[in-house]
Amino acid sequence: MAESSAPQGVAEKLISSHLVEGHMTPGEEVSIRIDQTLTQDATGTLVMQELEALGLERVHTELSVQYVDHNLLQTDEKNAEDHAYLHSACRRFGLWYSKPGNGVSHPTHMQRFGEPGKTMIGSDSHTPACGALGMLAIGVGGLEVALAIAGRPLSIRMPEIWGIELVGELPPWCSAKDVILEMLRRHGTKGGTNRILEYHGAGLETLTAMDRHVIANMGAELGATTTVFPADDVVRAFLRSEDREDDFTELVADEGTEYDLTERIDLSEIVPLIAKPSSPGNVVPVSEVAGEPVGQVVIGSSANPGLRDFAIAARMVDGRQTNDAVSFDVNPSSREILSDLTKWGGTFSLIAAGARIHQAGCMGCIGMGQAPAPGTNSLRTFPRNFPGRSGGGADDQVWLCSPETAAASALTGVITDPRELADKLGLEWGDLGLPEHATVNTSMLSEPPSEADARDVELVKGPNISGLPEFDPFPDSLEVPILLKVGDDISTDDISPAGAAALPYRSNIPQLAQFAFVRVDEDYPANAEAIKDQSGHAIVGGGNYGQGSSREHAAICPRYLGLRVVIAKSFARIHWQNLANFGILALEFTDESDYDALEQGATLSFSGLHDALRGGSEVTGSVDGTEYTFRHQLSDRQVSMVLAGGLIREIAESQD
Repeated sequence: MAESSAPQGVAEKLISSHLVEGHMTPGEEVSIRIDQTLTQDATGTLVMQELEALGLERVHTELSVQYVDHNLLQTDEKNAEDHAYLHSACRRFGLWYSKPGNGVSHPTHMQRFGEPGKTMIGSDSHTPACGALGMLAIGVGGLEVALAIAGRPLSIRMPEIWGIELVGELPPWCSAKDVILEMLRRHGTKGGTNRILEYHGAGLETLTAMDRHVIANMGAELGATTTVFPADDVVRAFLRSEDREDDFTELVADEGTEYDLTERIDLSEIVPLIAKPSSPGNVVPVSEVAGEPVGQVVIGSSANPGLRDFAIAARMVDGRQTNDAVSFDVNPSSREILSDLTKWGGTFSLIAAGARIHQAGCMGCIGMGQAPAPGTNSLRTFPRNFPGRSGGGADDQVWLCSPETAAASALTGVITDPRELADKLGLEWGDLGLPEHATVNTSMLSEPPSEADARDVELVKGPNISGLPEFDPFPDSLEVPILLKVGDDISTDDISPAGAAALPYRSNIPQLAQFAFVRVDEDYPANAEAIKDQSGHAIVGGGNYGQGSSREHAAICPRYLGLRVVIAKSFARIHWQNLANFGILALEFTDESDYDALEQGATLSFSGLHDALRGGSEVTGSVDGTEYTFRHQLSDRQVSMVLAGGLIREIAESQD
């Protein structure tokens, strides 16, 4: 969509009001002013190290918040070291600090800081959840967040705008999770690539702000750049409940808005859905897999964070005991929501039914606890079920579903359609009688000191806090072995795993690099390190390479081990940008059938790369003497950073 006086949708209004440079034509690079940033502790330590490298004195955004919600299990000193470092860095640079156990970043930010009409980027792929409030919230790599904190705009490829009209009303025992699972059933994990999903239509009136959060959060699983909803009376009511009505600004699509693509969902036709192992796009009706045995049920995460998501589960299990073969786990999404659930009476209902109540945080969603037993079906109200992400083995059996389906299955011990159980037990569907006003408690949010006081703050760095590695410029000629060849849909969890073993090293790149690709090839770190100072290496990938989390560790760790080039059929958006940020050349096959010819162990050669990259979108290389043509989608700006050896090095050289 080109800029014009024509009617505009919510996404166009958000972008045009923050446009710094470029034209709003899909595919063209635009620069957008950023109002807010969000970081969490699994990615924030690198962001703070990047702020150090940039020589930042004070944040330039309207608001930046650091949450501690991922690395909460402290089985040794490493996570505690990270948290001490993050706290000191927030005080030094001027960020808000959300203490451990205060809540998952996305719903907590929405409750306390989200504002209609604002732009936000976060070093977490589920940052788009705040699009529920009428914000332009985009998940990016940590380096983009660091640059935004330092006052630079975000540069991205202008997405297409996908208008999704919602009509009707959800039937009993279906909820917002089933809506986004329906989108994933229709379009898979690549359907939203380079697109913004904008929901509109009369059906929106029936979805609360937290319902919209569920849908916006998991738009990331479609590969979307972000998801936006209008800021309407529903959003006003949410902000009023949080004592923040003064932060409301109406932001709705103009009448007659046209979209690049269109979709229509009749909410009344939605049925309970579930994503089978091991992809969020592997969606079927619950009725199709009913009867499968269940060993674990986990409720919580940023994908189902609202009070009603816990309350409906509590209502369903009230006065009953969950099946004796099921571990029933509850991860509150924020202290505020746990407080309101307790006042309402739901916490007691859950505990009496056998629930294990964990601290407010991401927990099992990032593999920090609650790992399932091998070969045991685990039903979760989470956003992702990539192999091994749960902290279990690569053969884990994680399913994604709504709180209604999860609670029903916890009671029966098998995957159960909640409609069927409701009929059997006489469960009533209707108003849960939830409080209209939230229990607002800001005591676990630490406001930064004044700029004058901040200058005296010393950064606290334990022995597990490493510095950022320094990378050399990209060579003009290259001869490297193809050290690894992988298939389609390789995720950032495959590249740099989550889980309690790896996560404590997120601020220690040399140590974290030893986990790179071990789920694919346990010898990769040793093989890569053996040749990193001699030649480096290349990786060949299939389609949607790098899907999932925004963690830039999935780029920086292989680069530390000598990765120079990745050739794939296609890339996930955030990982593609992260590769460029750290000086790794991302190329695509011009003929996808060439993927079959490039074998692991072959030698990949290029010459005259600098001129080729600056001169057009295609480069020619040879593999064991046979020539192939590859393409890249890098802008001139990105080509420059790759050749410099990464963005930090390029900035440092420009300041010399």
